[in-house]
Amino acid sequence: MKTAFLLAAALVLAPMAARAADDHAPLRFVLIPKTVHPWFDKVNTGAQAAADLLGKTTGRKVEIEYRAPETADVSSQNDIIERAIATHPDGLILDLLDEKGNHATMLEAVDEKVPMTVFDSLPPEGMDITAVGADFCEQGTIAARRLAELIGEKGEVAIMIGVPTAPNHTRRAECERATFAKYPQIRVVATGIDNDSIETAQKQASAIMQAHPDLAGWVACDAAGPVGIGQAIRESGRTGKVKEVGLDNLNDMIALIRDGVADSSASSRPEMQGYWAVIAAWQRALGQKTPKYIDTGIDVLTKKNI
Repeated sequence: MKTAFLLAAALVLAPMAARAADDHAPLRFVLIPKTVHPWFDKVNTGAQAAADLLGKTTGRKVEIEYRAPETADVSSQNDIIERAIATHPDGLILDLLDEKGNHATMLEAVDEKVPMTVFDSLPPEGMDITAVGADFCEQGTIAARRLAELIGEKGEVAIMIGVPTAPNHTRRAECERATFAKYPQIRVVATGIDNDSIETAQKQASAIMQAHPDLAGWVACDAAGPVGIGQAIRESGRTGKVKEVGLDNLNDMIALIRDGVADSSASSRPEMQGYWAVIAAWQRALGQKTPKYIDTGIDVLTKKNI
């Protein structure tokens, strides 16, 4: 993956490296995710890698300030965004908790002429902002189809939604439901809401499995959900009986696959999202036009390839 990053970045950097080197003042971008979470740590790793490469290639230092809300709370995230705007960074890199709830704060950034890039999310309608991430519907559909195959295309299933206001989480849930609806003998009997918390997901999953003893399987809409679900399946002694297809590539998710608690996971490549979000933010800071969307793709993780 690192080699692919370097080759792809070279194509982007070549025509603009000279311009970037003309001004040696550091460029500063503020990265604000939904909440404190290991998935966002991976995004930050990718962002830092991009910053390092840009600095080495152009001779101009690129700094990434990582500011994460303690919980997935829109007011808290907006407060962090507002304080970041007040420092007049060269760009904001955001994962929106609520497209509508974040809109007014984002308009403040527009008024202050602070460029924005979003990742793993979608910008409010009408805003000229590059979005970086995987196709949310495709990711949810992959997970739901794999689960349908695992349970023989029949039985009761449940969905762990994540943050109900987050556009990426809700879109995955919509597409998971639409996929299950194509199977006449599959019925969605419950949905949980974990608000991007592994502990909450574990409690929700335990309660749902107690209420639905015939539950055949699970899918999720965020990275925390499937880890909590897997913990609940293991703690209830239902490994192998209740099937799970997860999302993303957290270490705990990979461990659940290796241990046979989960079958697989559809990963949206968080490191790559952080990397290309910085590349897009850097281009915008230099006055370059950027694409409407950068699709980072999806990896399907199984025992065979982890």
